Amino acid sequence: MSEPIKNRYEFVLLFDVENGNPNGDPDMGNMPRVDPQTGHGIVTDVCLKRKVRDYVELVKGDVPGYDIYVKSGVVLNEQHKKAYDYLGIDPDSKKPKDGELTKFMCNNFFDIRTFGAVMTTEVNCGQVRGPVQLNFARSIDPIFQQEITITRQAVANERDREKGQTMGKKQIVPYALYRAEGYISAHLAQKTTGFSEEDLDLFWDGLVNMFEHDHSASRGKLSARKLVIFRHDTPLGCCQSHVLFDKVTVERISGDLPPRSFGDYEVTVAKDVPSGVEVIEKL
Repeated sequence: MSEPIKNRYEFVLLFDVENGNPNGDPDMGNMPRVDPQTGHGIVTDVCLKRKVRDYVELVKGDVPGYDIYVKSGVVLNEQHKKAYDYLGIDPDSKKPKDGELTKFMCNNFFDIRTFGAVMTTEVNCGQVRGPVQLNFARSIDPIFQQEITITRQAVANERDREKGQTMGKKQIVPYALYRAEGYISAHLAQKTTGFSEEDLDLFWDGLVNMFEHDHSASRGKLSARKLVIFRHDTPLGCCQSHVLFDKVTVERISGDLPPRSFGDYEVTVAKDVPSGVEVIEKL
């Protein structure tokens, strides 16, 4: 494992959806999430982290040090027990070796090293705050939630044979462009998890490609459109994060017509950033 990162970063990710549901709300019949006061669409940070995790698991597979802690079908206490087994400690021990269990988890699980984790369950491995944090993504314009009725030329139960077909629903957004913002702390990488330059490169790849291997009929056409990275030349940074986020502006240029493609927007990245900050565009 290479050394922890030495620079602070902020980033802005723009992604869009066409005829799909980027993040359904189970409390609202799986309708696309929305801010009820403004009508803008929302995609949670948890949703985006899930897709990054899935991408890393896909490209790294069984590579040591890149296991995924939070994934489908996994019992977290069993993940914790791997640290106890490696260190030869009884999981029932009330006083495990201070820090060694958490260090094992950081070294072996990419998502803990990146996003952190609370591992204070029955099999206690401590907790750690990750250097990479994301905000909720929010759509540039208010979204139009749409529920479309669909039919299936088959039935599930014999008692419905005479119906000949069954009805269903799909929840979609015709089109929306979303903006997510995030932070990467060199201080936390060095102090807590050991998040490295290799991890950072993999994380950028994950943001760019996470939708390419996650297609489904319900999600529609999801695409990463632009990733703007601000790299500070020091671990503590050269300015406040909001100053850099304000350098990325998105303007709708479709007039009175509702947006239906990325071409309906104009993205501008100002180059007059504070001294000590480098602007990197991945898309």
